[in-house]
Amino acid sequence: MTKKTIINVLLIAAVISFFVTPVGYYGKVYLNRLFAKTPSIILSEEREQIANYDWKLKNAEWQFFNFNKSKGKVVFINFWASWRLPCAAELQEIQEVYNTYGNAVDFYIITDEEREPVELFMKKNKFTFPVTYLIIGGDSPLDVLEPPASYVLNKKGEIVIKETDIADWDNATISALLEELIKE
Repeated sequence: MTKKTIINVLLIAAVISFFVTPVGYYGKVYLNRLFAKTPSIILSEEREQIANYDWKLKNAEWQFFNFNKSKGKVVFINFWASWRLPCAAELQEIQEVYNTYGNAVDFYIITDEEREPVELFMKKNKFTFPVTYLIIGGDSPLDVLEPPASYVLNKKGEIVIKETDIADWDNATISALLEELIKE
């Protein structure tokens, strides 16, 4: 075999492994993270106020609770699905933000999936942020966005960030914003 043939075989094997093996899954997660952008912060004069905090959800123990417990707090909301590759990439960064701000910001990492696949996904990825389950058809003070998508609310209930795509959350811009919102 010639050197060119060996290189071609290795290249083909690498491409195939990218699509059909676990190595490919992690490679695709990495590429999604690589191309994620920092979310845009909405100017204060353009921020919309949420109508109310009346939103019934379920926690990780499958118990009902109301979003109104977050009134007057900084809130981070992310809509995700375990089967969506961009969500897996984004959640790794959200975990880092949660590790830093979990005591000062209310996190709602919301899925509409059944409990079992979510628990397996959380365990596999060693995520510790709180999982929230969406009640399909229930009223919401926000547009329920297709995953991956996120909101950041300030203490007055204004939408500071509305991101409808995968985003880079673990960066200096977001850290500075959260610090500012917490101090308000």
